[in-house]
Amino acid sequence: MPLHVPPAPAPALRSVLTALASPTAVREARTPALRAAQEPATAELPLPVHVLDRITPEGVSATRLAGWRFQIRCGSHAVAAAETKLTPDGWTFSHFFEGPYVTSTERALRQAETMSQPYQPRLLSVPGLYMLTLWLHGDLTADGATGHPAATDLLVPLAPAPPGIAAHRPLRVAELIPVLTHRATPVRLMGSPA
Repeated sequence: MPLHVPPAPAPALRSVLTALASPTAVREARTPALRAAQEPATAELPLPVHVLDRITPEGVSATRLAGWRFQIRCGSHAVAAAETKLTPDGWTFSHFFEGPYVTSTERALRQAETMSQPYQPRLLSVPGLYMLTLWLHGDLTADGATGHPAATDLLVPLAPAPPGIAAHRPLRVAELIPVLTHRATPVRLMGSPA
């Protein structure tokens, strides 16, 4: 079943395309695979990146949109990713990066395309566990920049996953959140009581 990728804000895509076309931005990026690419690089599969700052015993408290991530493809596979962020002046390019989450995201997206139910793909970061998941949202018409995981949505932990959580094993939010609730370390803000 095809995935229904939400449209990224046009300024976010423009900023990534501008960075890809800039020899300086690519040369200064800490992505050897992107610098060494022999084929043209394209920005594909924009995914909203949501952050889950707090998990309560009742489940997901709230998520916030942190940015949009684009897979940077050279030829047949992704070699890097580009991250954008929202500033007071609008969406802007943040940085290029590579590493295990790039290939793991690509693998999880291929896995999701074989599922019988259509989903809207997003990324969900859980900083308290140093964890990133592919969030497969069941509401295809939802605004990709808003919302929180529904109990029936799927989360696919990306590799490397925290110990005891299997990477690339899709779990319903209702199944995974209780596990995360017991494992997440509280994120303390500077100046907050210990």
